[in-house]
Amino acid sequence: MEANFWHQRWSKNEIAFHEREANPFLVEYSKKLNLREGSRVFVPLCGKTLDIHWLLSKGYRVAGAELSKIAIEQLFGELGVKPKVESFGELDRYSAENIEVFTGDIFDLSNGILGSVDAIYDRAALVALPEKMRDHYTAHLMEITGKSPQLLVCYVYDQSLMDGPPFSIQEDEVRRHYSKDYELKLLESKKVAGGLKKSPAKENVWLLEKI
Repeated sequence: MEANFWHQRWSKNEIAFHEREANPFLVEYSKKLNLREGSRVFVPLCGKTLDIHWLLSKGYRVAGAELSKIAIEQLFGELGVKPKVESFGELDRYSAENIEVFTGDIFDLSNGILGSVDAIYDRAALVALPEKMRDHYTAHLMEITGKSPQLLVCYVYDQSLMDGPPFSIQEDEVRRHYSKDYELKLLESKKVAGGLKKSPAKENVWLLEKI
């Protein structure tokens, strides 16, 4: 999607995609990433997700990337901390104890700026991007993270019945993006209660482990 689309969604508070509790798949399957206390988890296109609160509560460090400064200012407000803000080229870094979030275009984020991460948690990034951007995104994500292990949550539905986001990411697409570099395991496939905008849908949870 164009950046303006997401800026407008946040400025108008049109954030129905924002979950009101930690994602149950993260709670259930984060242990599959074999993280230790203090491990650094990268959350791309993170918004102000409560998943960050949960990760911090478990003793992990969090790095995020998000287009909207509104989202990140709300995130730190809800965390109850005042961030330090620094500029890194086209990006701004909001940071506090155990957390830093880079605001701006994720494609401006490099490995040198991000630093090393132990795992990736992608619940809202791949599904937020139209098909023409997903090849670029997945290649960029692997480049900046050193192909760290990943917990990936995708929606699957008949794309002809509704427009994204969230977009439908079928199994063959996940494998096309990632199978050359990762061993892929489908951990769970669960029906979405009520579907997506009345379209029947499932959520697939993938574990990606570097080959």
